Amino acid sequence: MSIEVFNESGDEGVNEEMLIDVCSFVLGEMDVHRDAELSLYIVDLNTIADLHLRWLDLPGPTDVMSFPIDELTPGGRPDAPEPGPAMLGDIVLCPEFALKQAKAAGHGLDHELALLSVHGCLHLLGYDHATADEEREMFALQNELLADWYEDVTRRGVEYQEKPTGKGAFPSAADREALDHELEQE
Repeated sequence: MSIEVFNESGDEGVNEEMLIDVCSFVLGEMDVHRDAELSLYIVDLNTIADLHLRWLDLPGPTDVMSFPIDELTPGGRPDAPEPGPAMLGDIVLCPEFALKQAKAAGHGLDHELALLSVHGCLHLLGYDHATADEEREMFALQNELLADWYEDVTRRGVEYQEKPTGKGAFPSAADREALDHELEQE
C-alpha cells in the first residue's frame, strides 16, 4: 500500500505512523491490491468546514470526509472485475474536531483518529451509511476492523495507544449519533 500523509493542520501531535498502519491494515483485510494508493490529509477546522460546505452542502466542520476516486480507476476495489493497483482517493481528518468527540466518548485522540481512518477507508471502498441497513453494516465492519487492528498491533509488538474499553470506543451508529447530538448542544 502506498499511503501518503499531508499534515496541513499545524498539529504536530498527530501520530502519522499509526494512521498509515491502521489504513494499511484495513485495506489488507479488505483484500485491496497491495499497490493501491490513498492520501490522508490532516486539516484544521476552517479547511474541513469549507470542504463540508462545498462538497456536502452542510455548514460547519466535521470529523472525517472521504473522496473516493473509484469511478476513475475501479481496479483497487475488491469487487472490481480485475483487481489491481489504483488510487483509491483521499481521506480528510480534522484532529481539532475529533478531539472533542474523543473527550466526549471517553478515549484519546489517537484512538478517535484511528476510528475515523477506518471509517474513511470504508467509504473509499464504497461503503456508506445512507440507510439504516447500510449504517449497521458499515459500523459493525468498522468496529470489527478496528478491534482486529488492535489485536494485530499487539501481536506484532507495536506500541501505539492502548485499546480503549469504554462504550464510546467502538460505537454503533446510534451511539455515534447520540454523541454528535450531545456535542451540538454544547
